[in-house]
Amino acid sequence: MAKEFSFRGKNLEELKQMGLNEFAELLPSNLRRSIKRGLTNQQVSLLNKIKNGKKKLKTHARDMVILPQMVDLKIQVHNGKTFEEIYILPEMIGHRLGEMVDTRKRIQHSAPGIGATRGTSSISVK
Repeated sequence: MAKEFSFRGKNLEELKQMGLNEFAELLPSNLRRSIKRGLTNQQVSLLNKIKNGKKKLKTHARDMVILPQMVDLKIQVHNGKTFEEIYILPEMIGHRLGEMVDTRKRIQHSAPGIGATRGTSSISVK
């Protein structure tokens, strides 16, 4: 049996019915403070697109808090080079969009080059 999602004792439907300030009271202090101080123009623009039901969402607002209205949406978040698409799940509520998209690639090195170790220092380059 699947466990039903809840955030601070509220299920997803109750969270969607709440206003922004009401939802902010359930968040930790740093996220609550950022919402109460007011949203940036990019964040307001993203919320308006969500309310209007726009399907393709692209944003640079990595600092936007994931709200219950965003659940089940696909949002493309900028990682500094490209837009990475993420699917918003209920478990992501209360996090920031930037946490879901990495800005650095994982580097995987192969073998060391010629001259990098003592054993390869005497090998001819030609």
